[in-house]
Amino acid sequence: MLDHAIGYLRCPQCAGDGGLARDGGTIRCAAGHSFDIAKAGYVSLLPAGPAKNAGDSAAMVRARQDFLAAGHFAALAAVVAELAQAAVGDSGPAGCVVDVGAGTGYYLAAVLDRLPGRVGLALDISRNALRVAARAHPMAAAIGCDAWRALPVMTDRADVVLNVFAPRAGAELRRILGPAAQLIVCTPAADHLAELVEPLGMLSVDERKQQRLGHKLGPYFDRVAAIEHRETLRLDHAAVRALAAMGPGSWHTDPPALAAAVAGLPEPAPVTVAVTMTSYRPARR
Repeated sequence: MLDHAIGYLRCPQCAGDGGLARDGGTIRCAAGHSFDIAKAGYVSLLPAGPAKNAGDSAAMVRARQDFLAAGHFAALAAVVAELAQAAVGDSGPAGCVVDVGAGTGYYLAAVLDRLPGRVGLALDISRNALRVAARAHPMAAAIGCDAWRALPVMTDRADVVLNVFAPRAGAELRRILGPAAQLIVCTPAADHLAELVEPLGMLSVDERKQQRLGHKLGPYFDRVAAIEHRETLRLDHAAVRALAAMGPGSWHTDPPALAAAVAGLPEPAPVTVAVTMTSYRPARR
């Protein structure tokens, strides 16, 4: 899908909107900077210099694939897709859909199913995730980048930007969005996965998360609306292990200790899903 996506990408070295072109297994800009397309189908447009981290590990990505493939977050993905569809309205394909911190591309694929003909850009820093995201949807392209640095997307070309449980840099998100486009940010509510936090030693959610989000994005966006998706899952122990292993807390979790902790939970285990989805429009420049 890279061929259809190239028109929305810009060179991370030049940081200009001159565009990129494909040359066999390479993508090049007019100034001669080149980026190899991986055999798995993604292209890394990380600029020169060290990134903050390498992103999700292979084990985290496998756990996320297992959990999401079982449909546990299907209702959440459907709400995200509905919001994106409403944001676009009846307009035909024009700009792209960008998922910043896309992971495996699960939510982007749900959105693209609702928006036929649109091109999706799955942006992530993890090569492990990009290998999966490259196959997430026929209209999605997987692009390696650092969400905290300049995004390799042309200015004002995105109709919708998704940010689901991912890092966000307000200035760059504002730059890539068209003037009438929307940013959809999904953040966990304070009681998200609350039943698992203490017994499994998972990271808790800051109760001031929404306040901090508004403060961070306020200079660049105007809030349109916020809704909360809430449901209770009933998960077997395998699903609970996958859920715990796919998140950032897994970096500090010992697998045998996690398995022992999960074994002490009821089966099925009730687990609260509580996610706030906030829509923003770009503030006037």
